[in-house]
Amino acid sequence: MTNRIDQLFGKRDSEILSIYLTAGYPGLNDTITLLRALQEHGADMVEIGIPFSDPLADGPVIQQSSLQALQNGMKPDILFRQLEDIRESVHIPLVLMGYLNPVLQMGMERFLSRCRDTGIDGVIIPDLPPSEYERRYADMFGNYGIYNSMLITPHTDDERISRIAALSKGFLYLVADASTTGARDSVRDHQRDYFKRLKAMNLPLPGLIGFGISNRETFLTACSYASGAIMGSAFIRALGEQNSLTLEERVKEFMGEIRGK
Repeated sequence: MTNRIDQLFGKRDSEILSIYLTAGYPGLNDTITLLRALQEHGADMVEIGIPFSDPLADGPVIQQSSLQALQNGMKPDILFRQLEDIRESVHIPLVLMGYLNPVLQMGMERFLSRCRDTGIDGVIIPDLPPSEYERRYADMFGNYGIYNSMLITPHTDDERISRIAALSKGFLYLVADASTTGARDSVRDHQRDYFKRLKAMNLPLPGLIGFGISNRETFLTACSYASGAIMGSAFIRALGEQNSLTLEERVKEFMGEIRGK
């Protein structure tokens, strides 16, 4: 079976919207509800964040959601149990995003096996070095049919970018800023220069821009330089707002604003 990530990018190469959510936030059992609502209201792909106590690359909004999810009792084993039947109702690509420590605690092969069995298409592990992945895990990922999408940052030189692109599968995560995640109101000039540099390299995989994509304006700007964008902190913040809307209504409202509907 063709990986759903390949199917997505095979059908479209522009304005792809990937949404990041933290598993177990705002409530322990909300993840499935959110996945179904995101699919219904126009998300092309969802990154499911595995909460971790020391999320170095995450800004305060996602850090707080991870803390809340851990306090709610979310653990990788619980998440995989929740996802057992997800492919009966959710058909868009699903990617797990998490840090290496919890994955290694589970065991890489067991983790990949459970990803395959629950219908996960790919993973993003920001602190897994490309050299370590190539030496120890690339064949294992291939055996289980799980894609590994790596991160490129403004400080990554061209030689390393090419190497990361050759090792990755599905898409490249183009980090928009050399800082932690977090919503920002606009795209700065130095970021545009970086995006132009990447576009000129004609990399073999499509790219999604993440970190700082916060509204329709920044989403569309990102889409002018890449195949789409990833939104995390802005979505997490919308889920945490104190109002009378249900989770489904919050998803509908947020997605409508980004999609311009």
